[in-house]
Amino acid sequence: MTSQVTFIGAGNMASAIFGGMIEGGYPAAAITATGRDPQSLDALASRYGIQTTSDNDVAVEHADVVVLAVKPQVMREVCHELRDSVQRQRPLIVSVAAGLSAETLDNWLGGNMAVIRCMPNTPSLVGQGAAGLYANARVSEEQKRLATSLLETVGLVEWVADEHLLEAVTAVSGSGPAYFFLIMEALEDAGKKLGLPADSARRLALQTAYGAASMARESEFEPAELRRRVTSPNGTTERAINSFEDDGLRQLFEHATQACATRARELADELSRD
Repeated sequence: MTSQVTFIGAGNMASAIFGGMIEGGYPAAAITATGRDPQSLDALASRYGIQTTSDNDVAVEHADVVVLAVKPQVMREVCHELRDSVQRQRPLIVSVAAGLSAETLDNWLGGNMAVIRCMPNTPSLVGQGAAGLYANARVSEEQKRLATSLLETVGLVEWVADEHLLEAVTAVSGSGPAYFFLIMEALEDAGKKLGLPADSARRLALQTAYGAASMARESEFEPAELRRRVTSPNGTTERAINSFEDDGLRQLFEHATQACATRARELADELSRD
């Protein structure tokens, strides 16, 4: 029997997930999304064939899974509004909001709920996401399998046993796309300074990033070995790699990801305060 899935919030991340679900064969009639803008909801219903409503309680009434996809700053209010409905229905709760712990969400929803936290990233919008998931003790193995199958429609799914590891997931994959965009930007700028036309520098930088990522995903070798294989002794690539190493590139990434994880903890503390 197909699970009824309700999305509270119908923004970019929610639409990426249910769009991926439908593309993967999930029946649109089993998906409901809520929002405040009737025109946006009508557009989603027309595009995807899903059910839409502005009434969260109605949307949750028959839901097996409720995906909380609203901004963290309004999550407390939304959870309090949903409390009576979810306590009656007892659905699996999946939150894609950053920073809010499973315990905090459970408390706001009235307690004793099966809660999964998901840290997705923006490439989910093009079906190439990477998400870290954590389940509290009330989530069954069947519910974990269901969450995996739903979220794999938009990319990679990795489960973590310790909720605090979601801070590391945030630092590596949650915020990671921005790091790679910065690298693409820097490589493009470097190419222009070496004399390449701007459009050529951009195309070469983007295609090189895409090609390297594709090669790394499809290869039997780890990235370190792939790097060694394209770095000829005393060649041009070795000169560039040595320059990166001498300038402390690895330490820069270590410091940046630590800063990101620290900020994730700070935000979690700020958001969960009463």
